Amino acid sequence: MENRVVITGLGIVAPNGFGLDSFTHAIKNGISGIKHDAELERLQFSCQISGRPEITNDYALYYFTELELRNFNSSGIMYGVIAALDAWKDAGLEIENNENPDWDSGTIFGTGTSGIDKFRESIYKIDDFQTRKLGSTAVVQTMNSGVSAYIGGKLGLGNQVTTNSSACTTGTESILMAYERIKNGQAKRIIAGSTSDSGPYIWGGFDAMRVCTFKHNDSPEKGSRPMSATASGFVPGSGAGALILEDLETALNRGARIYAEVLGGNINSGGQRGEGTMTAPNSVAVKKCITDALENAKVYSEDIDVINGHLTATSKDSLEIKNWTEALNRSGDAFPYINSLKSMVGHCLTAAGSIESVATILQLYHGFIFPNINCEDIHPEITGLISEKSIPKKIIETEINIIAKASFGFGDVNGCVLFKKYK
Repeated sequence: MENRVVITGLGIVAPNGFGLDSFTHAIKNGISGIKHDAELERLQFSCQISGRPEITNDYALYYFTELELRNFNSSGIMYGVIAALDAWKDAGLEIENNENPDWDSGTIFGTGTSGIDKFRESIYKIDDFQTRKLGSTAVVQTMNSGVSAYIGGKLGLGNQVTTNSSACTTGTESILMAYERIKNGQAKRIIAGSTSDSGPYIWGGFDAMRVCTFKHNDSPEKGSRPMSATASGFVPGSGAGALILEDLETALNRGARIYAEVLGGNINSGGQRGEGTMTAPNSVAVKKCITDALENAKVYSEDIDVINGHLTATSKDSLEIKNWTEALNRSGDAFPYINSLKSMVGHCLTAAGSIESVATILQLYHGFIFPNINCEDIHPEITGLISEKSIPKKIIETEINIIAKASFGFGDVNGCVLFKKYK
């Protein structure tokens, strides 16, 4: 017998809000977290705006000890730990200091490249024969699994503790991996999520590829324009999102609040064949990912009320909409509502799937559809496929039953997960 899987806790560190109250207020009201970035201007980046959560030392001390923060400069690990501990607390779970680990709980918490600033610092110290000055946390800050190791240690997790990495699909993938483990009875709860470092060493390569916008350095909040005719590239962002996935019986037995049920989903790759490349999606694989996700979740196309898309404000937005219309066999007025959180936070890279999933769950639980900001001029290729009413520009207060969340990443990798309102 397979277990039903529900979401009982959420945590968020986003460019437009830390914590659920702040973040929910921001997405309901279309508040952008994108600002001018003085460091990117100093380094003469083409794109000089970003979505960067600013964590003060005093704020970090609620989650880390002073010793842990000494020589600590991995923003990605910091974001991830804060989001994960907030989600744990939000789920009504205690942090216990037992002799034995919590065998029933684990974490699958993804990232891309961890501790770039620490790597740079370490290289200079090694070149200057100062190896002993690297500090005791250099290894854990620079290993990819550093974020899950920190989370596992702080919560005493005894089940699977690991870090996944699949570019922009990482966060969505972590949710589906956690879902499978709980569904199959191998864990009672998993903290699923993902994080991404901030700063020029993460974002420089994208700026060099000319995929980031350079037209809104003087108007940062207008810079991220998914589905817009005047979109000129994505705005780099960062942060972390965390979700507590739990088997339904365990959640009910402890009287937990249930945000939503995870119905299932699918992960695949286009193999960089056909039109797929390292940076471009293979539409055949994207559509197969969506249709296989529906089949896995036992959901009909017409049951989907809302799509939270990947939609990065690049030339691929209209292709993504086209893929959705063909996969769902729904177009024009029959197409569901669709929105993109990236209009408010930019593209948070490996953190995108989890941050956007937290926003997706909040819509489902509270009954609203957040607006697409900076989308007054919808791209004509998109209006040729779906009705403008499917792209809300103001908040819509409405009951949602099923919502689809998808991510499509570098390397031609895809993920789609289906969430349902728990009743």
